[in-house]
Amino acid sequence: MTIKVMLPAAFTRHTDGRKQFDSSAPNLPGLLADIDQSYPALSTQIKDENGKLRRFINIYVNDEDIRFLGGETYAFQDGDEVMLIPSIAGGIA
Repeated sequence: MTIKVMLPAAFTRHTDGRKQFDSSAPNLPGLLADIDQSYPALSTQIKDENGKLRRFINIYVNDEDIRFLGGETYAFQDGDEVMLIPSIAGGIA
């Protein structure tokens, strides 16, 4: 089983310019472990000091927020497209 992980431009400086990579992780904790090993610089950007996903990082699976799919318990399916998206805040109202 393979999933495709896609990254926004803001994260590519932590992956040697790669905008996407494949993973065989079965779920979100497995994907975070893959990122720990393959892209440690990215890992520090998306995980806090306790190893948990930072609050401002949103995960989408096939354009659906992973929180609505079961969060960490969601089992990735072959061919899933997973996006890691940092929240954007700020601006003038």
